[in-house]
Amino acid sequence: MARRPLRRAVMLLSAGLVFVLGVEFLQVTRTVPELAAPHEQATRVLIEKAARQLTLERDGRVLARYSVALGSDPVGDKAKEGDGRTPEGVYDIDFKHPRSRYHLALRISYPDRLDREDAKRAGVAPGGDIMIHGIRNGLGWLGRLHLSRDWTDGCIAVTNAEIRGIWARVAQGTRVEIRP
Repeated sequence: MARRPLRRAVMLLSAGLVFVLGVEFLQVTRTVPELAAPHEQATRVLIEKAARQLTLERDGRVLARYSVALGSDPVGDKAKEGDGRTPEGVYDIDFKHPRSRYHLALRISYPDRLDREDAKRAGVAPGGDIMIHGIRNGLGWLGRLHLSRDWTDGCIAVTNAEIRGIWARVAQGTRVEIRP
């Protein structure tokens, strides 16, 4: 008889866990942050791959810094689709994706004309959809644990709380510089 209350408790706990993870995975409660006031918006996003750091700047003044995870093979410039590298160069934020599979995402304008020409000469596809994004939906609870290794396909990853702050300070068209 003592097993019945324990079984109910385990079932309720399991159902609650499934509910919480389902809400996180489906991002049912996700809202899109408002864009910050103009004087609080970044005029440049600087990503330093070797330092695993993203810096938001406004006219040369640092607004915020974040630790990042990069592509699974981060050393060197992106050369082709699937190489696991994060590109290097100067780009722009060309799209803000509010329903991303990675909480929220800011797409970087890679590949540009030169990237496409280099890939064509090499006979490969350049890849694309390089983003600054949060953690995969359903795994947001990992928080800063995601920094333990480089895990993206070439994107720049921060925590979900951090991408919300970046989203609010980075408008479409903002310059992005990615350094080795």
